[in-house]
Amino acid sequence: MRNLILFAFIVFTVSSYAQRGVGRGGDSQFDEMEQSDSAEDSIPSVDFYKIISVQNDTTYLDTVLNIVKDYKFNYLRKDNFELLPFSNTGQPYNSLSLRKDYKSAFPEFGAQARHFNFFEVEDINYYYVPTPWTEFYFKTVPEQGQQLDAFFTVNTSKNLNLFIAYKGMRALGKYQHILTSTGNLRMGFSYQSTNNRYTAKAHFVSQDLLNEENGGLTDLAIQQYIDKEEEFDDRSVLDVNFENAESVLYGKRFFLDHNYKLTNVRDSVNELKLLHTFDYSYKKFIFRQESAEEDVFGEAFETTGLEDVSRLEELFNEVGVEYSNELLGKVAFKAGHTNYKYGYNAVYIRPGDTISNRLDGNLLHVGGEYKKQIGGFGLEAEARLNLADEFSGNYLAASAGYDFNENNRIRFGLNQNSSAPNFNFLLYQSDYINYNWQNGDFENVVSQRIYADFQSALFGSLYGSLSQIENYTYFGLDEEGAVKPFQAGDQVRYLKLKAEKGFDFGLFGIYNTLMYQNVVEGQGVLNVPEFVTRNSIYYKDYWFQRALYLQTGFTFKYFTKYKMNGYDPVLAEFYVQNDQELGGFPVVDFFFNAKVDKARIFFKLEHVNDLIDGNNNFSAPSYPYTDFLVRFGLVWDLFL
Repeated sequence: MRNLILFAFIVFTVSSYAQRGVGRGGDSQFDEMEQSDSAEDSIPSVDFYKIISVQNDTTYLDTVLNIVKDYKFNYLRKDNFELLPFSNTGQPYNSLSLRKDYKSAFPEFGAQARHFNFFEVEDINYYYVPTPWTEFYFKTVPEQGQQLDAFFTVNTSKNLNLFIAYKGMRALGKYQHILTSTGNLRMGFSYQSTNNRYTAKAHFVSQDLLNEENGGLTDLAIQQYIDKEEEFDDRSVLDVNFENAESVLYGKRFFLDHNYKLTNVRDSVNELKLLHTFDYSYKKFIFRQESAEEDVFGEAFETTGLEDVSRLEELFNEVGVEYSNELLGKVAFKAGHTNYKYGYNAVYIRPGDTISNRLDGNLLHVGGEYKKQIGGFGLEAEARLNLADEFSGNYLAASAGYDFNENNRIRFGLNQNSSAPNFNFLLYQSDYINYNWQNGDFENVVSQRIYADFQSALFGSLYGSLSQIENYTYFGLDEEGAVKPFQAGDQVRYLKLKAEKGFDFGLFGIYNTLMYQNVVEGQGVLNVPEFVTRNSIYYKDYWFQRALYLQTGFTFKYFTKYKMNGYDPVLAEFYVQNDQELGGFPVVDFFFNAKVDKARIFFKLEHVNDLIDGNNNFSAPSYPYTDFLVRFGLVWDLFL
């Protein structure tokens, strides 16, 4: 609530200033807009509203309505084709493909099942806008609540942009004890000096993601759910394993990326920059339970008031120098330092073994980047090497691409990556005895990937990759059925092929997405469905003298049966299981979407085939898939 009040106050203050100081037809429209054909009192074209990533890739505001916007109208605000949602908004997503960061040389925090809606550095964008821009996202949730993402940005001058955003969600859910409540506050700025020598991007984020945990349905309730017994159509009467636990993921981050140009700005042949990146991050994950559930998680040290708290504090500093000219391209050399502190408040001592409470230290690294554009042909490379024994690691990413024209391009490349497993694998302490370990003998996960990505207006999008992973690390079940960390003795090889293509037939359209996967080596360690498909067919047209544009139709989704990963609420991690084969069910959605001015309105009947055949499907073992739902919402762009 305090974050919402803070957000409203800042938006009101800044927008009031913007209206007084950078109104239409004045300095806010900047040089580019002054050269446009826009009338003095009109809103500039959306092409003038720039969205800039932390890597300085620039896109433009897009207010059109198309089928891809429908795919992104969800809690994550991303296309979730390769994800399988749980029944309530804000819960974890099971993965339908291998999810891996090939540019990591340092272990991640853990609790990865709760990071889908966690904003990392690369998820924060920066902006350059001729007039103040506000965007509101709203969508209903399965039961009692709502989700909202409100965003505001303004250029107070040509040189300085400010932005603030808050994403909040609360949903009760249809099953017992699965309430979710999340908040993501983001604010930041970007600046470029008048002489173009100094540029900076910075942000602050504060996040808290709460989930009530129930451990899934009981064995009896699972059978009642599978049998589609009518008295259990009211999902709230199905028994769950417990109703006394919750988990919360907290995070705060201060980030600054800036550089200074040493050479004369008018010197277009040679350019020399000093670089500096600062990142302070704090994460905390808490699992708390009022009383122990030993039938589910095994014996516990405490019978009441269980609380597991994991913390990671990370301070990252990197400096570098970048040189570029027309002949050589752009070359950067970097060196950095990371101070890290991960762990718990107490040492755990048991017969013949001691589990420490802390992994901390200092890490030095060196790295570099290279970019070169030759006509339509582009080369890119990036590398990093850790200069430490404690967390040795490295990565190399190299790619080459060619633009045949503005509608056809291809990029192919390779990734090599070596990094320690995430901290949950290395050290974990819990009030549950089975969830205590320290794996100092775990080796780095070493991965290689080759890929190709072809984008064509005529042929669609085609992507293929082949990955090879040594020391693949995963959570699985031991002989007693307890969740434990493991490293695969044999390598894992994984093939992925994905194709997307839309077809336009005037008033009708079709959009197809198909993914094929094959675990060539490592079955039983990495489990994914062989085929995943999504197909939409829809009608589209302008109504009311072109005042309203609409799209309406059906989307069909399906993935083949496979041994779906289970979810562990204590760790907030998914684990490999090889006993149950789940999936293989279709989901049909009906949608009616419309665009009026800058507002896009979405109305959807989700899982309509549930009304015909009923629903007894799962998102993870013992966690039901969502039933039929009526959902609606909007995305509204406002320009002052």
